[in-house]
Amino acid sequence: MMLAANSAPTIPFERLVFAFIPVIAVLMLLRAWGLNFWTSSYGVARMLVQLLLIGYMLGAIFAAESSWVVIGVLMVMLIAASWISLRSIQENRREHFRAVLVAILMGGGCTLMIVTQLVLNLEPWYLPRVFIPLAGMIFSNCMNTVSLVAERYASELGRNEEPIVARNTAIHAALIPITNSLFAVGLVSIPGMMTGQVLAGISPLIAARYQIMVMCMVYGSSGLSASLYLVLNGAQGIGTPSDASRGSHEES
Repeated sequence: MMLAANSAPTIPFERLVFAFIPVIAVLMLLRAWGLNFWTSSYGVARMLVQLLLIGYMLGAIFAAESSWVVIGVLMVMLIAASWISLRSIQENRREHFRAVLVAILMGGGCTLMIVTQLVLNLEPWYLPRVFIPLAGMIFSNCMNTVSLVAERYASELGRNEEPIVARNTAIHAALIPITNSLFAVGLVSIPGMMTGQVLAGISPLIAARYQIMVMCMVYGSSGLSASLYLVLNGAQGIGTPSDASRGSHEES
C-alpha cells in the first residue's frame, strides 16, 4: 500500500483480519502444549470488543468537551486498572484494593496533571483528545507495575523475608520491564506514540520530544504507584535491610 504524504494508511476491516494470524498461532501453540489457552483467548476477544467499543465511544466523548465527562471516564479507568492489577493476588483481593486504588490515583494522577498542565499546558485543562489517551497510558503502566510489585512482595513475605528486604526485591523486579524499555527505546524499538506521529506526518524530532515526555511519565508514574502501594500495604517507606538480612538474602 502506498502512503500519501503526511498521512497514515486506513486499515480496512478485511485486512485487519490478517493481524490475528500470529495471535492464533500462539493460541494453538498454548493448546498443543497443554497450557491454559482459554485465558489468552478470552483476553484477545475482550481486547477486540473493548477497542471497537471505545473507538465509537471516544468520538462522542471528544465531541462532548465536558470536564465532568472526562472526570467520569478517568474514574472508570482508575477503578478498572486498580482491580485488574490485583489479578496476581489470589487471596484477600478486596483488602488490597484500597491500597492499589490510592497508589495509582496518587502516583498516576499527579504525573498526569504534571504532564498535561505543566508540559503540554492544555487549553482547556481537560482537553479530551489529549487528556484521556495520556491517562490511559499512565494508568495501564501503573496497573502492570503494581501487579508485579504486589505479587513479588507477597511472595517474598511468604518466604519469611523481612519487610524491607521484600520491599526492595519487589520494587526492583517490578521496574525491570519499564527500565528495559528505557535502554531499548530508539535502539531496539520505536514506541507507539512516536510511530503514530511519524505515520501521521509529524516531524521525527517533534515526535521524539513527545516520546521523551511519555517515557518520563510512564517510568515516574509506575515507580511512584508501586512504591506507594508498598508503603500503604505495610512495607517500610525508608531504610535499608540489616547486614544479616542482606547477607541471607544475597546467599539465597
